Order: sequence, then structure tokens, then C-alpha cells
Amino acid sequence: MKLTKVIYCILFFTIFSFDLLMSPVYSLNIEEDDLEDDVVNMEKANNFEGNRYLIDNLKVDARCAIAIDGETNQILFAQNAFEIVPMASTTKIMTALIAINYGDLDREVVISKNAASIRGSKVGYSEGENIKMKELIFGLMFKSGNDAAIAIAEDIGGSIEGFSKIMNDFANSLGIMCSNYESPHGLDSQKHYSSAYDLAILASKAMKNELFREICGSKTITKETYGFTRDYQNINKILWKIPNANGVKTGYTGQAGKCLVTSVNHEGKDIIIVVLNCADRWNQTEKIYNHVCSKYIFKNDYTKNLVESMGMIKLASVLEENDFAYGFKENEKIEIEVFALLGDIHKGDTLGKLSLYDEDKETTKTGFKACKDIRKECFEKIIS
Repeated sequence: MKLTKVIYCILFFTIFSFDLLMSPVYSLNIEEDDLEDDVVNMEKANNFEGNRYLIDNLKVDARCAIAIDGETNQILFAQNAFEIVPMASTTKIMTALIAINYGDLDREVVISKNAASIRGSKVGYSEGENIKMKELIFGLMFKSGNDAAIAIAEDIGGSIEGFSKIMNDFANSLGIMCSNYESPHGLDSQKHYSSAYDLAILASKAMKNELFREICGSKTITKETYGFTRDYQNINKILWKIPNANGVKTGYTGQAGKCLVTSVNHEGKDIIIVVLNCADRWNQTEKIYNHVCSKYIFKNDYTKNLVESMGMIKLASVLEENDFAYGFKENEKIEIEVFALLGDIHKGDTLGKLSLYDEDKETTKTGFKACKDIRKECFEKIIS
């Protein structure tokens, strides 16, 4: 178990982000970094074995990229997906999720001088203005508002430092263990980093929240509809480019380059795509999405039936009918591993696992469980 966790962490690092999109409609929306000449120390990150992790021979014009099944987190495509890098405004996925989970959505937040004067992309809130928390989240995600990010952080965390601690604690609770948050907006900072993999996992978690889905998947809203102070137009062009795209966040800073975290609903499930430091992010995201659609058939089988189809009929007869959702492509294979058991088996015990392999890389797995109590000697006969 400890060895697994170590390997998992090594395979876990990537980039910083923030965004330059569309001319302003209702508010400022240029993302920039005044400290772009500062250099992030990536020496250790570049030595990680995980940085060479690659699924498929597709190459995209991005420093880091990944596509996962948002339901199962199966990796469908990866290119330097675990490299630690700056993440810019993709940070705001975490900020929004925390605001939704811990904030009072109807509470009016007073915009501070610190929030109103922050550099980079803004909604354009004025010092002393009262904005409801729910509207701040829309401003955060629609306009990539750094002023909204600061206002949210100050209200929930009491300070940027306090909110950053909440962000890191929340990340750990989601199983995101190889990112570090130092701000709610993602302006370049040496101790603020993530990976394409971490961002994909974060997005898959966030997209399971109904309000988050509503916010990041909407293109335009009027102030009358929600009782807001302003109209908002989403700067995320991917919502217009790919049919069924339903989120999530752009990003750009000098160190991070252009970044994009995307969700596309495909056959009833979300395909999460991340590209980091990608000048052609819209087209490269579409390229990855088309690749996934052309290569994968998405299935939902019972583990019991899969074990039986592989000739292990006796073993299948003592298994529960657990669901196994996975993406399958040509030349992949499914392997069965039965665990070594020390004693009698009880109903619900995990007896082994089914793993899907792309060449020598395990891309997804699931356990299979006993449907009844079994004496050890009887089970040994079943698998012999």
C-alpha cells in the first residue's frame, strides 16, 4: 500500500495557468502576469519518471496534456501529464468549488481595496461594492476575475493565507496530493503548482457538483435572471467550438502559457481534457477529444461477466455483479489477478482485480468481490 502511494505521487505533476481571451463585453477579461520574468525552479520535477509517462502515440503541441474519463478517472491520453508546472487561472476551479461547498451563496460580500486593485483579469468590481457570493463565483469562472477570487478568499478564509490553507486541505481530501496552492487566482508564484493529471482529477470532482456544472457550462447570463449586478459572458471559447462542451476553465500567465481545462459530455459521461502551456489550446483540445472518440469504445460491464468471458467460470460463479465502466480500444487487453488469501472468505471480500492494459501500462482497474462466504480450501479448488 505504501509503495503504491509513493508511485502514485511520483506520477503526479504539471503546470501553472491563466488566460487571454475575447475582447471585453461587460468587464475586463485579460489575464496577465507582471512577474513573468521570474523563473520557477523545476529541476526536481524534470527528473521524475512520471514525466515520461505517455499513453498512445498521439502528440499535441502542448507542454503537458491529458484526457480522462470523468466517471472512472481512467487515463485515455497523456503527455507529460504528471510534470509539476504553474497552473494560472485553472486554480479558480478549486476556488469556485470551495466557495460552493463552504460559502454562503446568498451572503453579500464587501469588495475590499485589495480585491479591487488586484492586477490581471478582472470583473471590474469597485471597492466597497456589495456582491453576493453566488455572483462572485460566476464572475470568477465567466470572466476569470482576480477581484472575485480575492473577495471569495477574504470572505471564506479571512485572508489569502487562510484561504490557501483551506485549498490545500480540500485538495488532500479529494486525493489531490501533488499540487500546492498559494493563492485563489493563480498568478505566478514559485510555490503555486499542479499537474495536468491533478487538474483533470479536480475537474472530474468539480463537474459532479450541479451548481459548478451550471456555472462553467453556461455561455451568457443576464443580471435579471439571477438578480446580479451585471450581465456576464463566458470567455471560454471551447463552449462554442466543441458540441456538448460543458466546461470548465481557461488560464494564462507568462510562466504557465495558455492553458485550458475542458469537459465534454460524450455518450452520457464527461471526458475531461487538460492542455497546459499550449499556444493553440482550442484546436489541440479538439484534436485530443476527436482522438479519444475515434479510439475508444466506452463500456459498462459486470465484473462477474468479464471474469466468466475469460474462461474462469468457477470463479465467476462466486462473484458479485459489480459494475465496471471503462474505455476500451483496439489492442488493449484485460487481465485477471487473484489475490493470495490467508484464511476463509466472507461475503464482500475483495478476491482480486481486473486490469485494463495499453501495452504494458495499466490504464484502469477494479476489484471483484465474493458474493458469499467461502472456506479457504473450497476457494483454492475454485481457482485451481
